[in-house]
Amino acid sequence: MTEMLTATGGPALPQSRRVVTAIPGPKSQALMARRKAAVADGVGGTMPVFVEHAGGGVVVDVDGNSFIDLASGIAVTTVGISEPRVVSAVQEQAAAFTHTCFMVVPYAGYVEVCEALNRLTPGTHAKKTALFNSGAEAVENAVKVARRHTRRQAVVVFEHAYHGRTNLTMALTAKNAPYKDGFGPFAPEVYRVQTSYPFRDGKDGATAAREALLKIEKEIGATNVAAILIEPIMGEGGFIVPAPGFLPALREFCDANGIVFIADEVQTGIARTGAWFACEHEGVVPDLITIAKGVAGGLPLSAVTGRAEIMDGIHTSGLGGTYGGNPLACAAALAVIETIEADGLLGRATEIEALLRGRLVGIAGEAGGRIADIRGRGAMIAIELVKPGTTEPDPQAVSAVVAHCHANGVLVITAGTYGNVLRFLPPLSISDELLNEAMDILGEGFATLR
Repeated sequence: MTEMLTATGGPALPQSRRVVTAIPGPKSQALMARRKAAVADGVGGTMPVFVEHAGGGVVVDVDGNSFIDLASGIAVTTVGISEPRVVSAVQEQAAAFTHTCFMVVPYAGYVEVCEALNRLTPGTHAKKTALFNSGAEAVENAVKVARRHTRRQAVVVFEHAYHGRTNLTMALTAKNAPYKDGFGPFAPEVYRVQTSYPFRDGKDGATAAREALLKIEKEIGATNVAAILIEPIMGEGGFIVPAPGFLPALREFCDANGIVFIADEVQTGIARTGAWFACEHEGVVPDLITIAKGVAGGLPLSAVTGRAEIMDGIHTSGLGGTYGGNPLACAAALAVIETIEADGLLGRATEIEALLRGRLVGIAGEAGGRIADIRGRGAMIAIELVKPGTTEPDPQAVSAVVAHCHANGVLVITAGTYGNVLRFLPPLSISDELLNEAMDILGEGFATLR
């Protein structure tokens, strides 16, 4: 069992899986009844349990069950829930002031976060940053910036993409249910083209890019396009890693046609893939990059970082928001960045990838052909499930394996346009022992399918 220190020097959470009640336990059941009465039904849920404590690689519910965390709050608590540096920084900032609004009375923390992101994002060109609250808000502002810079309207997005749930970002998102169904009309001038999905299309990156770019040229017109917006690895779409060469070809097309290349790194960024940003794996330098989720350790913060000449094309007060760059969130972000650099977490993400891939290959060998693809980078790994002997998606098998994991103390979440992908997003602070134990439970879950 790995020991941990807390920010206050108190006892650490034991880093172990523990199931002491049926899932959910009686206290969680009572809270679920209260949730049903008070919370809108449209707010979804994965686990029918309520958290009481969490830290490192575990989440402990109100009934005393301790779950191995393979979700990180959907890639948010990358450095671990309640990481001591983050907790200490937030406590110190809260004691000083909680809010002034940066646009009314500014503070150093906002500037320091912008400086850090300008330093860490790909490229040596001059950059500037603006801070917001959520990933969707960052994406919307990136589109605003691109449209203003180019004086064009069209935005190109891709199959299987997920960019958020606001009106514009619903238009940018591919999947209808649950994200878009019944919520239209959506924002105009959004055009979708095919992505690179090696498992399903079998194409190399150059071929997939050529087909997508031909569609842009013939059906939209390159001179009408303000931005090409893409996740370097599709998140909700199923952790789809494009074939090598696909992203660089898009970058080259943007350069040749005066189009702003926007990398949506909301889920992939901030050390998740073993690099600060996933586009680095192919040497792609975006014009604008959207950042959120893991940047502030669980506090609401997002950013658009980009070429200074593009970011500065917006008139004064054209960007902003009351809570954008809240001082508590900025303090947390600086502590997250410090933790990643001080603890070598980029390397840790690579170690986690090696462990997960090795274990998943073994599980796949015993799963009777149900695991058709193992993909991802760093601590962002997924498996795609199909009906044996086919490429037909098998969401029912995913549901059964997830249910087994949850009942036995492992928190996993799903993804994919077809609902047939299991994704693994452990915090980078998790121990090898917990990861191996989680994979043992996962293997048992597949054994129950036979």
